[in-house]
Amino acid sequence: MSVGRPSSAKARRARIPEPTVARLPQYRRLLEAMDDRRIATVSSVELADAAGVNAATLRRDLSCLGTCGTPGTGYDVPRLREMVDRALALGRDWPVVIAGAGYLGHALARSRGFNSGGFRVAALVDIDPAQVGTVVAGAVVVHLDELDDVVRRERVALGVVATPASAAAEVVRRLATAGVGAVLNFAPGFVAAPPGVTVRNVDLAAELQVLTFYAARSVPSPTDGAGAPGRALG
Repeated sequence: MSVGRPSSAKARRARIPEPTVARLPQYRRLLEAMDDRRIATVSSVELADAAGVNAATLRRDLSCLGTCGTPGTGYDVPRLREMVDRALALGRDWPVVIAGAGYLGHALARSRGFNSGGFRVAALVDIDPAQVGTVVAGAVVVHLDELDDVVRRERVALGVVATPASAAAEVVRRLATAGVGAVLNFAPGFVAAPPGVTVRNVDLAAELQVLTFYAARSVPSPTDGAGAPGRALG
């Protein structure tokens, strides 16, 4: 199935387009479920349907990994899962530091996704004296001023921001200064990435607003039928 190995895993990852990278975790989840069910092969059409993309997009994405399906057979599921894992650099230890030890920070620290598949919450940082020194899911909350020491000691490469919006940009800057090269920002609003740092902004309120756009078309408003503006959305 492989059409050749890259000169290095890092070089191959550098050649994968960003939209393809964003779809790889979804492919991986599906392949993991198939592997657990002992499904040996899957066609591009079957995998694309499950992932919610067209088959041409899926084949193009997977070709970036250096693989192509076998005509009449499809993709070897364990092998393809292994190639996706390699592209995503999974299987390594990925210590994570969470900035913000409020409700969201606590929930993230306790979530399975942040403590499996090579990810490990090494520490939480905060400035609240009531939080500093406490332990959340086995990780100690330390003061933000200790961030540099934590990053160096734990070899942290990934940061998660779960602070109020007003503090997010400064926290991202401090993470970058400490040497964290990739940040997932859950604070409301957009935070620009410092030079050399990747920032992915996840605005939960904005995602809910997108859902209300679609929900308004399927769930009648209580005032619909009485000349409400919402009727125009139908």
